[in-house]
Amino acid sequence: MKIKMDYGKEGIEIQVPDSSDVLIPNHKNEILEPEKSITESLISPINSSSLLSLYKQGMTVGLSVCDHTRAQPRNEIITSILNLFNGIRKENFLVFIATGSHRPTTQKEINEMFSDFVISKTTIVIHDAEDSSNLEYMGKTSGNIPIELNKEWVNCDLKITTGFVEPHFFAGFSGGPKMVAPGLAGLETIMNLHDYDKINNKNSTWGLIEGNPIHKQISEISLLNKPDFSIDLTLNRENKITGIYSGELFSEHKLACIDVKKDSMKKTNKLYDLVITSNSGYPLDQNLYQTIKGVSAAAQITKPGGIIISVSECSDGIPFESNYEKLLKSVKSPEEYLKKLKNQTYLEADQWQVQIQAQIQENNKVMLYSKLNEKEVTKSHLIKINKIEDAIEEINRKIKNPSICILPEGPQTIPYKI
Repeated sequence: MKIKMDYGKEGIEIQVPDSSDVLIPNHKNEILEPEKSITESLISPINSSSLLSLYKQGMTVGLSVCDHTRAQPRNEIITSILNLFNGIRKENFLVFIATGSHRPTTQKEINEMFSDFVISKTTIVIHDAEDSSNLEYMGKTSGNIPIELNKEWVNCDLKITTGFVEPHFFAGFSGGPKMVAPGLAGLETIMNLHDYDKINNKNSTWGLIEGNPIHKQISEISLLNKPDFSIDLTLNRENKITGIYSGELFSEHKLACIDVKKDSMKKTNKLYDLVITSNSGYPLDQNLYQTIKGVSAAAQITKPGGIIISVSECSDGIPFESNYEKLLKSVKSPEEYLKKLKNQTYLEADQWQVQIQAQIQENNKVMLYSKLNEKEVTKSHLIKINKIEDAIEEINRKIKNPSICILPEGPQTIPYKI
């Protein structure tokens, strides 16, 4: 049978055996008038006063948004707020691109992310986690994590987070408090949030917030410099808005997580010899760093010794010249990196992504279908494949009647064995 996999902007069709299982999240129809519905939500929010009642003329408003690696519908939210704050001055409306430790967003990407109207009416600020001159030290969490946040954000009179909620492979879910930290945090804070022990904790996983040590520390940081108002969305496969949650940060985010969990959690009664996953297509499959999310989703239901095929375009590379690439190339094998990391007494940017990749590869062989060349894939300790059907045929020759599962939407699905 033919299955369409999310891949880049267009997707690709692959031929798989008819006996393959296919796991996808529940599909939801889009909200037909999103700006109108967002405005209604801002007027009647969850456990909060209306957004308009919180705004006073002359205030400096700070609003955090996802960066270029996320398919967030930013314009609908910002336009709704601009209409609500009628006449707010451009210099008083700061839109913070919450990059965390990702590379800076380019001007071309900004032009793709925001409408001309939004660009003309707001001041866009690209967060830089390594710019110590624009970081404010706020103390430490109960877990002894030093808290540094974007100084301009901290000094805003009215702070609004905006995000969208989807499953996350170690923070439980995206959105909510993540739009403060790691989104607008300094690199030292980010590295401590993602240290070896926290990533290695069994509760740092998909769809789990209660008892999740990373979510706990992120929440503490957000409480210390709590946003005045928060907006989260849920999306379908076409990245259209299916749900709007606004109001008090933790109240609205909790409700969004409950709904996403119901739609995304997919049970199976077995583990598989082969799992083929996408990385949810563009923009999440822009690079190999993000691709590990889809690989992690597949690993939840892959047999020990089984195979994962990741279908991820990687149009932006690894990304090249990133610390992730440097760490991958610093060792000869994933096993070597894990051994090194266990004994390491210092933190490095992106070590968490290499750690997760290496832990998966302790149990599973990982193949990659992408735009990366063979040298790049091999140096990343993965196996490059040029045709998915040929790889399936090769696996069929080695394993008699292999059990196969397909995740066409990748990490939008949280598969688990019952």
